[in-house]
Amino acid sequence: MSLVELIAQADERGLAASGLACLDRCVPLLGGDDDILRPLWAGLAGTADWGEGLELARAKLASGEDGGEAALLARRMLDAAPADRSAAEVRVWADACSVASLQIHRLLDPAEDADSVDSRREGRTEGMPPLVAAELRRQISVLELLASHGVAGLRPALDVSTEGRRVLRAVVSRRARGRS
Repeated sequence: MSLVELIAQADERGLAASGLACLDRCVPLLGGDDDILRPLWAGLAGTADWGEGLELARAKLASGEDGGEAALLARRMLDAAPADRSAAEVRVWADACSVASLQIHRLLDPAEDADSVDSRREGRTEGMPPLVAAELRRQISVLELLASHGVAGLRPALDVSTEGRRVLRAVVSRRARGRS
């Protein structure tokens, strides 16, 4: 099933987790640490308030790093996060986060990609650059975990996101060393 189809079928929690996971993987571009979005993950599990966690994250990431277009896309993901987790609002946000995160990975991947991000999300994966391919797999994994396990899928989804964040942090670090 394509990423577009998975997003279309996801429930409110799955959509919110999908958008949050995309944002979480891109936190290194905003200068955030590994735990900055934990209150939002807790909000998805029902153990914390989503809106409060969102305001806290925005406040902590207000003075994020200036990392060019990729950081701007990550900042937009955070700014667009809905305070109300209604299905309609998180569906729009999750879809936008999916596109933005794939675009960020595309910008940071040294390999060229002739196809559009939209075509990748629809399932055309032949010749996809490795960083973009890994991000697409992570997005699909998060949605599948939540669809098949409900709230119990949050922990494995967070693990998938943590792995992606480490990869992106390494890419950003390598690029910074290359510019020095």
